[in-house]
Formats: sequence, C-alpha cells, structure tokens
Amino acid sequence: MKAKLLILSTIVLFNTGCMMQTTTKSEAFTEMYNEKPVSVLVIPAINQSTAADAPILYSSTINEPLSNAGYYVLPMELTDRFLRNEGLSEGEVLKDVPAQKFAQFFGADAVLYVTIEKWDTNYYVIGGNVTVGAHFQMKSCKTGETLWAYRNEMVLDTSGNNNNGGGLLAALISTAIATATQDYVPVARNVNVLSLQAIPFGKYHKLHGKDQAVAIDASKVTK
Repeated sequence: MKAKLLILSTIVLFNTGCMMQTTTKSEAFTEMYNEKPVSVLVIPAINQSTAADAPILYSSTINEPLSNAGYYVLPMELTDRFLRNEGLSEGEVLKDVPAQKFAQFFGADAVLYVTIEKWDTNYYVIGGNVTVGAHFQMKSCKTGETLWAYRNEMVLDTSGNNNNGGGLLAALISTAIATATQDYVPVARNVNVLSLQAIPFGKYHKLHGKDQAVAIDASKVTK
C-alpha cells in the first residue's frame, strides 16, 4: 500500500512538474546549508485538524523518513517521556519554547515542528477521499532561526468506481466502506517522504552537500 501511494504521488508530481514554479534547495534554504545540523528533535505534532487521534497516529510516521534523509533523529519515546515529566507534552505548548532550550535539554542541533493541518474524510455525490496535510518547520537550536519550512498534502481517492455494474447505490456503498476503513498512517507517511525530498540532505545521506541545485516546488516553501 505504501509503495503504491508513493508511486501515484510521484506520477502526479511528474505530470504537473512542467507547470509548477520551481526553486532550488540552496536558494530556498541557504541557512540549512550554512549550519549543517546533524541531530534533530521531533516534538509532538500540533493538531489543527478535527481528528483528536491524529497526533498519536502521526507520531509513528516521521522518524524513519527523516532518518532516511540523512539526519540523526533523537529517540521519540525517550524525548516524549522527558517532556511529559516536565509538563511539556503538548505541541501547542512546545511551539512557544525557544528552540535553544532543546539544545540544553537534549543536545539537539535542530528541532522539527509539525503542524497537522488536514486529517480529513470527505464525501461528495458519488465519491470520496481522505486528505492528510502538514506544515513542517525546522529551527536551529543555536540561533532559533528557521532553517527549513515546507507545506504539503496528499489526497487519496476512495471513490467506489469498481462496482461491477451495480449502479449508483453500489458505488455509494463501496465509497462509504473504502473511505471509512482507510488507514491514514500510510497516507501521512507518504506526505512525509515527499516533503523530505525537498530538505537539504543530512550528514548521513549519500547526497549530503551535493543537492544544492535540486529543483523543488517553490509554492510549497514557507517561512
């Protein structure tokens, strides 16, 4: 399922690539290349969606793709336990903590804030989809400045088109079942994978220091 979602997403990006406005990684994220962070702390996600369980489900999807992008990701279980003991378990609270504090607590070079903007189920006439959207912001634990910021989302169509001639009712039922049972986790994982293709690769990636000219979607770069 994960591989299928990623392939579909890559096809969409390829088909729309000729129309999107692009920039390069070095143009968008100069400070990231200057500072070269190695260790990254991921704090609990900030939830702006209507799904109360979104942050918990999302937490299992970010460490692996960030590690694959070449960074040492501080163990989430240990950092979460420490933050809970300090009364700082909510992403909304942690976003107001100066990034430099995380260097004192954990020795991290950078901290990654993730805001879940969409974790939605949508129905329309004879179709449906699920959407996961997130905003990523990595800050320096030395200066507190933003090193990398990106916004992305993925929409997975759950329409019941294959109803073997069963008509409108069959399509509606098929869509309702497919949408209601859709697992958001692989969708979120693919949002992360696609988004982290736009980050300057870290020390442990084979392309570290060699990806400055890689083109990315300028419309998804944020502050």
